[in-house]
Amino acid sequence: MDKQFLETLLKTPSPTGFETAGQACWMEHIKPYADSLEKDAYGSAWAIRKGTSDLTLLLESHVDEIGYMIKYISDKGFIYIDIVGGSDVATSRGKRLHFLGDKGTVLGVIGNTAIHLRENRANEKSPKVHEVWVDIGASSKEEVLATGLRVGHPAVYVEEPTWMGTGDNEGQLLVSRAIDNRISGYILQQVFKKLAENSVTPFYTLIALNAVQEEIGGYGAQMASYKLHPDVCLCLDVTHATDTPGINQQQHGEVILGKGPSLTHGTANHPAIVQQLISIAADASIEIQHESSSRCSGTDTDSIYPNRGGIPSALVSIPLRNMHSTVETVNMKDVDATIELLLAFIQGCNEPLV
Repeated sequence: MDKQFLETLLKTPSPTGFETAGQACWMEHIKPYADSLEKDAYGSAWAIRKGTSDLTLLLESHVDEIGYMIKYISDKGFIYIDIVGGSDVATSRGKRLHFLGDKGTVLGVIGNTAIHLRENRANEKSPKVHEVWVDIGASSKEEVLATGLRVGHPAVYVEEPTWMGTGDNEGQLLVSRAIDNRISGYILQQVFKKLAENSVTPFYTLIALNAVQEEIGGYGAQMASYKLHPDVCLCLDVTHATDTPGINQQQHGEVILGKGPSLTHGTANHPAIVQQLISIAADASIEIQHESSSRCSGTDTDSIYPNRGGIPSALVSIPLRNMHSTVETVNMKDVDATIELLLAFIQGCNEPLV
């Protein structure tokens, strides 16, 4: 595990539409193991590692994270925000934010009226986003503007990666914001690193794509995959671990933290690619899990597979607890298993898959 790189990647703010810093961090760390690096107009970036054939295998993740954006600044200096992506306002009160302004980072706290002062607590509901206010310690709108903030500047939660776990999982559980989906960018870098260190030249030319704007509709993946037009694609993202209290597995399926990556069946997922992954996992004794997709996967896979004449694709997902929160939790055993699965898939593909 490259713990320092992983923690740096998680700490680097990369809200949807403002992914430059996170992308730069990822590119810096994958560059030594790639033959070339490229990016497009909106900031999606990809690394290429040449194979023995002209066929291309796209390995895709997304760099953006959920966050907030300044919507309004009151005369008294309080900031009102809007959501970027799927931010959960119900868990926002009392949290700290970093605003990314013109003069650098500005700290703010999302207000939380003390329980003693709130009326009708028995019937309280989650706040609407326009009811949430942020305090940066300013006493007027002019003071807010003087910090370099204005309407349209983004913000992310202030959270440092931490580690926990007991027994067989001691120190294996990573807790942080933005594991969705920075963990997949980390996996792509580790795959390229291991291929380079072992001097592996694959059959397929590999393209590791770190796409922007997944959290608002998969637009970065759509643009980049249209341009790159790969022959095959494996998308990496997180999926809901359904092994915690309050989740109905009859409704949401069974995905267990620590039991390996999950393969999705149906919709965007090409049966031949999925079957190849299953066979590779069995041969390499890699534990995997299974999920169904009845209409869409809710990931960049949906944006990639219909492009041009169709790109045979499959989704590989890492189980994640507490998605879209400040305490997203992943088991590094699942991360390592996903890296092993991708390496085995790459090295096991010595002829066209479809």
